[in-house]
Amino acid sequence: MTSDRSRERSAPAPEPTADQATKDAMSKATTVSPAHSASTASTLITNIAALVTNDPSLGDGSPLGLVQDAAVVIEGDRIAWTGDQSKAPATDNRVDAGGRAVLPGFVDSHSHLVFAGDRTQEFNARMSGRPYSAGGIRTTVAATRAATDEELEANVTRYLAEALRQGTTTFETKSGYGLTVRDEARALRVAARHTDEVTYLGAHIVAPEFADDPAAYVDLVTGEMLDACAPHARWIDVFCEQGAFDGDQARAVLTAGKARGLHPRIHANQLSYGPGVRLAVELDAASADHCTHLTDEDVDALANSRTVATLLPGAEFSTRAEWPDARRLLDAGVTVALSTDCNPGSSFTSSVPFCIALAVRDMGMTPDEAVWSATAGGAAALRRTDVGRLIPGAYADLTLLDAPSHVHLAYRPGVPLVSGVWRRGERVL
Repeated sequence: MTSDRSRERSAPAPEPTADQATKDAMSKATTVSPAHSASTASTLITNIAALVTNDPSLGDGSPLGLVQDAAVVIEGDRIAWTGDQSKAPATDNRVDAGGRAVLPGFVDSHSHLVFAGDRTQEFNARMSGRPYSAGGIRTTVAATRAATDEELEANVTRYLAEALRQGTTTFETKSGYGLTVRDEARALRVAARHTDEVTYLGAHIVAPEFADDPAAYVDLVTGEMLDACAPHARWIDVFCEQGAFDGDQARAVLTAGKARGLHPRIHANQLSYGPGVRLAVELDAASADHCTHLTDEDVDALANSRTVATLLPGAEFSTRAEWPDARRLLDAGVTVALSTDCNPGSSFTSSVPFCIALAVRDMGMTPDEAVWSATAGGAAALRRTDVGRLIPGAYADLTLLDAPSHVHLAYRPGVPLVSGVWRRGERVL
C-alpha cells in the first residue's frame, strides 16, 4: 500500500487471486502476496452474447457500452482489447463463453467484514416488530473484542470467498467493531491483508466505556486511535446519525483524518434527515452512503459534487426500512453506486446480484442503471478508474453469467447466475 493514501490511485497493489481447482483453495487465496504477478500470456474470451464494458464510446453507445457478439482479450492482469468477435486478434489461449453475458467484476465499495459473532436473535426479534437502531452494534463490538486475530481472519476469508463466488472482484471494508485503540488497529491490519480499500471507522458508535462522555471518545478517535490506525487505512468514515455522531462530531473526525492523509467517506442520512450528506459534499468525501432521507438541498448538493451516493438496499431489506429513492437521485444527475453493506446486524449479505435485484424492484432503477452502479459506480465511490469497466488498460476483472444478458441479474433474482470469474487476469471460478 502506498504511503500517500489520500491521492487517487489508478493502479493499486494486486488483490488476491484464487486457485480454480477447488473451493478450498479459493477461500485460502484471499491473502495478498507481494510476489504475485499474473501470467503474461494472452487469452481470448469469445462467443460473448452481450459484453458490458461501461464505455459509452463502444457498442450501443449507452452508459453500459454494450457490445453484442463480442470478445475480450486479457494480457497479463489487464484488458488488452474488447470488441466484435469477428475482429478479435490472435492470442495464446481461447475461452468459449458459450453465448453467455460478460460484465466487469462487481465493485463492493461498502462492507464491514472484520467482526465476530452474529446477531441472529436481534434479526429474529426485529422481524417480529422491533425497529432497528444503531445501538445493536454494541453486541458485535463485544464479540469482536473477545475474538482472536485468527478468528477475525477466518471470518474475513470466508466472506470474501463467498463474495468472489458471486462475482465481486474489488471490495472496500471497514473497522468499527473494536472501538478501542488496540482492536481498531488490529481490525485494519486484518483488512489490509486482503484489500487496499481499507477504511478506519472508529467513529461507528460511541464506545460503551464512553457512553457518558462522548466528547472524550471523539478525542480518542481523532487522537491516539487515529495515530494507531492511519498507517493501515486509505479512508476514514463516520456514522453521522441520531444515536451515533452528530454533525459537529462527524466534522471533527473527518477533518482529523484528512489531516493524516485519509480521505473521507460517510454513513449519511440512513435513519433520519441530518447533516451527513451536506458535510460529505463540503469535505469532498468520495461517497455518502445510505442516503435514504434526503432533502432537495441534499440532492442538489450531491448532483453538483464529485461525491457518490452509495445505496445499500440490503440494509432496507433486512430492517424493513424505507427504500432509498434511486430514481430521484439519478434524475438529478447524481452518480450512484450499489453495494452490499455486508455486516452482521443490518445487512448480512455478500451478494451484489441480490442488491441489484432489490434496486430494480424497489428503488426505481432500471437493470442497466443497477448494473452500472454495482460496477462503474462502485469504482467511482472508491475513486478508481482501473476497475468496474472492461476497457484496454483496466484490470482484467470479469464476471461470466449463465445467462445471455446482464438483465437476468434482476430478471432471475436469487438464482446463482455467476458461472465464471476472472480476477487480475486469472480465472478464479
